[in-house]
Amino acid sequence: MPVLKRTAITLLAAAAVTGTTLATAGTASAASYSCKTSSSSSYDDPTYNGPDSDNWSFDVKLCAKRSGGYIYTTATVYWDGPYSSGTNNHYTFDNARFHLQTKKSVRGTDPVVKSANYGGLEAALENSSAAGNGSYKTGTLKSRATSARYLADGYIQLDWSGDGKAYRAPILFTASPTV
Repeated sequence: MPVLKRTAITLLAAAAVTGTTLATAGTASAASYSCKTSSSSSYDDPTYNGPDSDNWSFDVKLCAKRSGGYIYTTATVYWDGPYSSGTNNHYTFDNARFHLQTKKSVRGTDPVVKSANYGGLEAALENSSAAGNGSYKTGTLKSRATSARYLADGYIQLDWSGDGKAYRAPILFTASPTV
C-alpha cells in the first residue's frame, strides 16, 4: 500500500509540473508588436483664411510583429486639429487616407510586400472631438514571413475640399523597428 501511495503522489506531482509547463508555454511564445511613434509638421488647410485655427498636426504609431510564420503590421494615427473640427464638418476634406505598408528590410530601398489604403481616416478627421483631437486605427496586414527582417511603414494623404487639387504630397513618418 505505501508503494501505491508513493506512486500516486509521484504521478500527481509530475502531472502538476507538466500542466504548469504546458500552461505557461503559450504565454511565453506570444509575440508582441515592435512600434515606433513619430510626428509630422503642422499642415494648414489651404482653403480657409479666417481668424480661427486651421492647422493639423499628426503623430503615427507604426507597429510590426512576427508570429507563427507571418508578419503583422498596423498603424494608429493621432491628431491635433482645429478646435472647430468638433462640429462634424464634412467639408474639410474630399478624401483622406492612411497608406499602410509591410516592407522587407534590405540594403537600399525596402520593397513593399503588402499594402492597403485606409480611407476611414477622412471620417475620423472630420468627426474629431470638440477640441480637434482624435485617433484612427487601421486594420492589420498579414503577410507570410521568410527568415528576412520586416517592418511597418506608411503615410497620410490629404485631399482638401475646395482647393481644386487631388491628394497632396504624402505626409511621411518613421517606420517601425524591424522584426
